[in-house]
Amino acid sequence: MNDHPDLPLVPSYTLGGLEQEDAPSALPGGVWYTARAVGDGLEYRFAPAALAAARYLTADLLLDGNQLAVFSLTLQEGEDGPTFGLFFGALNQCQARIRLPLEAVNQNRWRYEREGAWLKPICALDRVDLARVDRMTLSILRMAEEPVRFCLTPFTATTAEPAALTEPLLPKGPLLDELGQSTLHDWPTKSRSSEEVTRRLRAQLEEAQTQRWPEGYSRWGGWARRRIEGTGFFRTYHDGRRWWLIDPDGHLFWSAGVDCVRVDTEAAYDGLEAALTWRPDPNGPYAAAYRHPERGRGREINYLAANLIRALGPDWRARWGEIALAELRRLGFNTVGNWSEWPLASEALFPYVRPLEPRFPRTPLVFRDFPDVFDPAFAEDAALYAAQLRETANDPAMIGYFLMNEPTWGFARETPAVGMLFNTPVCASRRALAEFLAQRYGDDARLSAAWQIDTSLAAIAEGPWKTPLTPAAERDLAAFSAVMVEKLFGTLSDACRQVDPNHLNLGARYYTVPPPWALDGMRCFDVFSMNCYHAHVPPEEVERVSSRLERPVLIGEWHFGALDVGLPAGGIARVRTQTDRGRAFRVYTEQAAALRACVGVHYFTLYDQSALGRFDGECYNIGFLDVTNRPYEPLAEAARVTHERLYEVALGEVLPYHEAPEYLPPVFL
Repeated sequence: MNDHPDLPLVPSYTLGGLEQEDAPSALPGGVWYTARAVGDGLEYRFAPAALAAARYLTADLLLDGNQLAVFSLTLQEGEDGPTFGLFFGALNQCQARIRLPLEAVNQNRWRYEREGAWLKPICALDRVDLARVDRMTLSILRMAEEPVRFCLTPFTATTAEPAALTEPLLPKGPLLDELGQSTLHDWPTKSRSSEEVTRRLRAQLEEAQTQRWPEGYSRWGGWARRRIEGTGFFRTYHDGRRWWLIDPDGHLFWSAGVDCVRVDTEAAYDGLEAALTWRPDPNGPYAAAYRHPERGRGREINYLAANLIRALGPDWRARWGEIALAELRRLGFNTVGNWSEWPLASEALFPYVRPLEPRFPRTPLVFRDFPDVFDPAFAEDAALYAAQLRETANDPAMIGYFLMNEPTWGFARETPAVGMLFNTPVCASRRALAEFLAQRYGDDARLSAAWQIDTSLAAIAEGPWKTPLTPAAERDLAAFSAVMVEKLFGTLSDACRQVDPNHLNLGARYYTVPPPWALDGMRCFDVFSMNCYHAHVPPEEVERVSSRLERPVLIGEWHFGALDVGLPAGGIARVRTQTDRGRAFRVYTEQAAALRACVGVHYFTLYDQSALGRFDGECYNIGFLDVTNRPYEPLAEAARVTHERLYEVALGEVLPYHEAPEYLPPVFL
């Protein structure tokens, strides 16, 4: 018997200019709304503790139109209390079911799995206590220029897990055509037939052998006109004026790269089978177009792979590799970036970087993806982790390796030590924290006085923690977080150098510039890497980081997208047209090359994402090519022009390009 019946939540107020329509509902019990601005939405009020016994929040949503909208759901403790946030998107013209586990309010998880048309649910803002939450909002977080029209059923707080949606409503039928393109959009360069795509791919294969890097490049893509001592591997170098990479033969090298050089347009279709116009036989010639469920990812179909198989036959993957590397040379890129088919680059002696996969099978996590670095098993796991480098330790084409990508503990408002204190009652790092505080304060009385909390070292070392923290406590926990970060990266870096002393440690690809408590633990890197989705690389931040660490800086991710070629979202940075993407590319790359501390930028990604969304739901126009391998020529031409003058810009011989396009509010998950 259920002692806690389901609780329907009824909107109490509208927010901003949200309009409610008196129109027939597309969903049982649903209501149509139209939002015309960010912040438009609904507010729900209820008694404090009304959600305390609930385990899930659920509602169904249908997003009209053909452009992505991102929603914000918040839970707040009173008028001025802490606020938990969940940000998510939805596929257009496809019913989505929101199924939020309320354990998310503990902030021990950054993202939940995509389910059908419910895209990339991300936890944000503060940790809250459900016993104190008395209000909720649902509002528009990001949108394009068109109004956002959506149908929403009532929210319900439940103790039982809501049923997953397996047969969603598709008011306009399938969402992808047989080539993997959107059926909801039309645009001038849309491919019209499989025959057209086949002709294009076969022509690209014929032209592949003719593509070359710009004049003046060395065999590694460095600057052939400037040479110093070569070591046979890539290394860093400061010439007295600026930082460089040096290629194996000793030439100055500035890394212009593209991430995800792979057959990379998977469409996640679990629960969305009816959204596909065509699904080839998974047991026949098209078997390689499918990814079967693994490690939390559902079924995926790769229409780019299907197009390649149809056009190029059984040897399609090798032939695609020729086409892909030729396209990079045509555009002037000299680096195969992260998450790529790096063995392809290695065999072709094309400079590349590779990611290391965090493998800590014996080490528990203490907060999000932060391992218990004081657990004795962590040193053993670090050795296992570093063993990944054995196969490339002597490869001259490899520039270096990334230790990880955008650790999710870095997205939290709380430091790792704070998150650990609230979420992990027993672990070695909690005991190390208590020892750290014992050295600082000596005994319980001094600790309690400093923190202005009645506590003890024993309570810090082990057990549940519910007490709100004071600023003094948070400062101490930030200091210990710095110790945790230094031990994390120092242990991994030492283990990697034992296996591979030849290649550059390129860091952790932090999602932006880290706070000081995290940055100081990164001195063990050879190159500091961060991802930077701004209009341009911020000079002051790059110089500050480089000066503090005495290391050069590499940008691991950036891009610009638009909404004019059949994708529902324009990416983390957005401009209006494909021509504007080219101008934005030139501004970003050339201004970065002019920075004395910057040694490269790697564009994310080679291909657009699927209009149906990848494993987490991202569905961006961010590629140099679309799902049919058609290049975006305005962007391609801009890249070629920039790379032809790249070294002259880096050497200060010519000024960087500065004719920026109009930058638009981003539309991304």
